[in-house]
Amino acid sequence: MIRRFLKERRSWILLVLSLQLLFIFVAYIDSLIPLKPTIYIVFLSAIIFSLFLIIRYIKETAFYHSLEERENNLDFASIPEPESPFENIVQQQMLNQIDWLKQVNSENLIALEQEKDDLLSWIHEVKTPLTAMHLMIERIEDKELKASLTYEWLRIHLLLDQQLHQKRISSIENDLFIEQVDVESIVIKEIKTLQTWCIQQRIGFDIHIDETGVLCDAKWLAFIIRQLLTNAVKYSSQSDISITCYQQDGQTFLEVRDFGRGIDPKDLPRIFDKGFTSTTNHDDQNATGMGLYLVKKAAKSLKITISVQSILGEGTTITLTFPKRNDLVNMIGV
Repeated sequence: MIRRFLKERRSWILLVLSLQLLFIFVAYIDSLIPLKPTIYIVFLSAIIFSLFLIIRYIKETAFYHSLEERENNLDFASIPEPESPFENIVQQQMLNQIDWLKQVNSENLIALEQEKDDLLSWIHEVKTPLTAMHLMIERIEDKELKASLTYEWLRIHLLLDQQLHQKRISSIENDLFIEQVDVESIVIKEIKTLQTWCIQQRIGFDIHIDETGVLCDAKWLAFIIRQLLTNAVKYSSQSDISITCYQQDGQTFLEVRDFGRGIDPKDLPRIFDKGFTSTTNHDDQNATGMGLYLVKKAAKSLKITISVQSILGEGTTITLTFPKRNDLVNMIGV
């Protein structure tokens, strides 16, 4: 700050120094003006000017020190009080800018909420003809045609479901209802939803559920399991998917293991990033890069820890570690 202050006031400093040198020069060339008293006066003037600079530095930089230490927010109270006309101008401009930013932010939030509501409304409206379409498909007698149409219907249904939860996840805390949930019933329900796709892929399920009850939100847990099963089916073929649920050291674990193409080790740290698909299969047009990202966000709100183990070409195991009952009770209490 000292360097910037001197740089700001350098024209004034140079002016004063030039005047002092001018006095000495005039006294030197004019014999009528005594040189020593002039140098003494210049010396005293330099001391007074130095003290003046120190006082002005303390006074003038206090306002800007406060601005530097101020947090980046839109709080009026954090703006320091001005003590000079120029500081008043700075403060007023900042207040005007904050008012404008608040107004723009408010308008953007309203527009964003409106867009979100419109999209959610559209998704719910689309579900009606989608349900009717499913009923029509059920009446088709041609088994091959029925299986193909059901598969395409399921893809649309899953994409809409993913989009619906993507819009809801920003306010997931307002949507949670923690209760005792039966993991087995949720797993079986989600497998039945994917039944047609699994038959087409010739995929079976090996289910071992020793611990069925957990404290969780049923709707969001179903979404997490649905995304994990969808990924497992999508990247597997003609192999079983193993689902295991067990308890250890007071915690419940749910493992979903497939024997598909696996994940490249260099991709593992990025699989939960928004929009990330793959570096080894970058031409996969069906991947959106949103499924595991949403799973991670939903799991975080539910205090569920996700771990992934994978061997390229051999398969992937994703483990959900549910929080201990006391930890979740404390979270609900807060």
